[in-house]
Amino acid sequence: MLKTNVAVLVSGGGTNLQALMDAERDGRIQSGTIKLVISSQPGAYALTRAENAGVRTAVVHKATLGSQEAFEAEILRLLSEHQIELIVLAGFMSILSADFTSRFPNRILNVHPSLIPAFCGKGYYGLKVHEEALKKGVKVTGATVHFVNEIPDGGEILLQKAVEVQDGDTPEILQRRVMEQAEWLLLPQATEMTAKKIAMKKE
Repeated sequence: MLKTNVAVLVSGGGTNLQALMDAERDGRIQSGTIKLVISSQPGAYALTRAENAGVRTAVVHKATLGSQEAFEAEILRLLSEHQIELIVLAGFMSILSADFTSRFPNRILNVHPSLIPAFCGKGYYGLKVHEEALKKGVKVTGATVHFVNEIPDGGEILLQKAVEVQDGDTPEILQRRVMEQAEWLLLPQATEMTAKKIAMKKE
């Protein structure tokens, strides 16, 4: 079977990227191959992880390019150059415009560190999600993988997994548990599911 070409978009340390690369190496992702990692931040450690795994990297920095339009145009150029068919957002801290997302219906995946519709939407990212969950006193949180559309965290939900909140949790401790117990499992699973569907259409 022909494999689906995958690009992973990152901004930071790249722990979810690592989970994806490990899953491809272990055979949990069989239908897709990670061809490209694009970082919105020049110094992101995710770039080092990708280079160590022999994956091509690129940096697309909005401040350097000067506008959202130029930023997205450069990402589109790279995706086209590498014949990318599936985009995975793994800790990517830039919001993509409706113009961009509409070009890839059901082809952009994102992992969000809560059980959507809780603690999601504009302004909910990173530690802020876990801070709000603890503030509200929820007993269960988790992660969600969803398709990306023009509404932040508003696309169709593919997978969710619950994670228990424990006494004495700090936002940092909870963030780590949600990553380990949910994000790092769900994102490779959803990537394989989606890559398989795309690959089957190519047969």
